[in-house]
Amino acid sequence: MAPSSCFLLLLLFTISATLVESSPAYFPGPNAYQISLAKQAKKTEPDFPYKTHFFPQVLDHFTFQPKSSKIFYQKYLTNDHYWHREAPIFVYTGNEGNIEWFAGNTGFMLDIAPKFQALLVFIEHRFYGESMPFGNDSYKSAETLGYLNSQQALADFAVLIRSLKQNLSSEASPVVVFGGSYGGMLAAWFRLKYPHITIGALASSAPILQFDDITPWSSFYDAVSQDYKVCFKLKETGLSLSLSLRI
Repeated sequence: MAPSSCFLLLLLFTISATLVESSPAYFPGPNAYQISLAKQAKKTEPDFPYKTHFFPQVLDHFTFQPKSSKIFYQKYLTNDHYWHREAPIFVYTGNEGNIEWFAGNTGFMLDIAPKFQALLVFIEHRFYGESMPFGNDSYKSAETLGYLNSQQALADFAVLIRSLKQNLSSEASPVVVFGGSYGGMLAAWFRLKYPHITIGALASSAPILQFDDITPWSSFYDAVSQDYKVCFKLKETGLSLSLSLRI
């Protein structure tokens, strides 16, 4: 890579870092975000037939605050086309978006369902899609958003799955959870947290080790830098410079 290109890359990197540091934190408003997700869902409706359900879910699984017992309705999709009673139940642990979008982009589960005669279940993550605990006010404040976390989401999945198995009289059906990206993290954590509910988890592209004291924070940037060895030192200098601007 030419020296001029390296210099330009360094300049852009420094400017970008400065802008990030000087810009206030931004959280997208619920209206614009929900509109975006709705558009995604319309573009990627699942090709397979599914039934839509809403499960009465408790707001807080872990405390006894006044709002803890509030009920919201969590959306989930099912497809029993290939299912035979006591055959496996494949559950997608929904992540940040409309559950239809993930159902329409998770073909692997549909591909293997005939072989295992599996029931397919896609559970929407709380605070996304139509699973909004406080309706249009769900993103209104830190108080309402305090109920948006992975621990509560995992408990949602556990309660819903157990209830579903009871209603289907399929207590003997083994459950395997699936997920990608953040959903993959949830799938892996679900297997660790609730091993009595699921026999296994398939976590695709899940950054489950990307945390402080487990994986160095710079691991991604180290890999990217090694792709441009000619400019490595320049970019290393640029990174040091950008970090010094934070002091």
